[in-house]
Amino acid sequence: MCAGARAQHATHSILYNSITNLHAEGDALWVGPFLNVTLDGGATWHVANADSLVGLVNRAYSIDIDGDVIWEGIGTTRAVESGGADQTVHLARGFLYSPDAGVVWTYRPPNAPSDTDPSTTGILDLPDDTLTAYGDVFLPTLAITAPEQNPPWDIDYDPMTGHVWTASQLAGLRRSTDGGLTWERTVLPPDTTRYLSPELGYEFLFFVQPTRVPVNQFYGLNFQVFSVLVNATGTVWAGTAGGLNRSLDGGASWYHYTTADGLTSNWILSIEDQPRPGNTPAIWIATGPGRPDEGGSGNYGVVASRDRGETFEPVLFGETAYDFAFDGSRVYAAGLGGLFISEDDGRTFRTEREFYDPSQSGHSTAPVTETYAVEVAPSGIWVGTRDSLFNSRDGGHTWRSYRADVPLSPDGLPPTVPASLVSKVETYAYPNPFSPSSDRLVRMRYRLTAEDQVTIRIFDFGMNPVRRLNDSSTGSDEREVPWDGTDDNGMRAANGAYFYAIQTGGQIFWGKILVIE
Repeated sequence: MCAGARAQHATHSILYNSITNLHAEGDALWVGPFLNVTLDGGATWHVANADSLVGLVNRAYSIDIDGDVIWEGIGTTRAVESGGADQTVHLARGFLYSPDAGVVWTYRPPNAPSDTDPSTTGILDLPDDTLTAYGDVFLPTLAITAPEQNPPWDIDYDPMTGHVWTASQLAGLRRSTDGGLTWERTVLPPDTTRYLSPELGYEFLFFVQPTRVPVNQFYGLNFQVFSVLVNATGTVWAGTAGGLNRSLDGGASWYHYTTADGLTSNWILSIEDQPRPGNTPAIWIATGPGRPDEGGSGNYGVVASRDRGETFEPVLFGETAYDFAFDGSRVYAAGLGGLFISEDDGRTFRTEREFYDPSQSGHSTAPVTETYAVEVAPSGIWVGTRDSLFNSRDGGHTWRSYRADVPLSPDGLPPTVPASLVSKVETYAYPNPFSPSSDRLVRMRYRLTAEDQVTIRIFDFGMNPVRRLNDSSTGSDEREVPWDGTDDNGMRAANGAYFYAIQTGGQIFWGKILVIE
């Protein structure tokens, strides 16, 4: 892994504060959404030299690593108007592949085959690709030709076969047997089918119906795939909007599990396996209720199966979980309510709801409750949140934070970040525009040449005072102060332009923040 890290570009911090993916392999910890890696527990950071990530537009929706082989599913978002309001739509952007721990990266686009590149098909279809072979029959199929709502939410590489599996929502569950050059559809059971096998000669519509039908009729929720896992025994698990699916023969035949089998919901957000030496690996499943107008039912929760799917045990009923990690009998679940930690193989949990780093000087941090990703590495527990990456080396009792350290000058930026994105200024705020509900905090960054008291005043467009903040940190050099988008009375600031003034000694630095909810 060391050679791979040397092939990356050095950077003085992680690239982004909202951490969506974590994956440890040996001493290496890979961090999404923009593929940072550290080999020394966070002392130094590198960023992958991958052209498809340049400009910080595309991002990692999924990461899987086995030995030196790295796969990353790439997506992005855009806002579209729906019912008079903007709605976020997720788009497929392809895949990144490295066979040598990140020394060399190959980009696999999502596009269907074309005259200019007939060797690469991606996960998108041609318009006339409307049949799928299953056993001795051909199933009528909807061709998925657009990248919208088909991002690679999950990806899993099977080192035993060399196959790669991706969960791509409306594009379904797809598999590549040739390193991502071509992808084939995988047929999953219809919503009302408990077991599917090619020799049984089924006939059904293999796609999500575009119109709503009564809940008791088939309409393909089990074809919308959000998670995939291939465990050490070669068993393939696929989580959909219509249940949990298990295949013992490489994806030909499937068992289909729903709330009737003990799941808390049929919408499966995440699946991970817990190695248990001497015992059957446990499967951990995060569920969500789904949309009521699509027949969604059930509750958020976490379910465990310790017997390969024979029985399911709800362990965190009502909690929203996004990711799991394991360290022997210790189980970690990252979710909306914080980091859930079990010391007894998931029988009981305690919850870490606030993460503080008292060692930060000049970079204010705030308590965080929502966690997106968790991983266990030789360097301890790593937790990704909306505003920081956190590391604990004592089982989750104390924490150190890692944040994007964007300079006030473009000097020294890694090649992944275009210098045009960072002009030389006295102060700036990020993210900007700022959405209080999704970004949570905006940070005002500035530089002091000498230690001094600092006051930050925020004004609306009419220069009426909104909020006064004090920087309680000490020392000179670059510092930053967060604002949560509320006024001095705790009320949420309205949408619009705001000005801020950083006053220190005899100097005042001015900046602007655009609040858009």
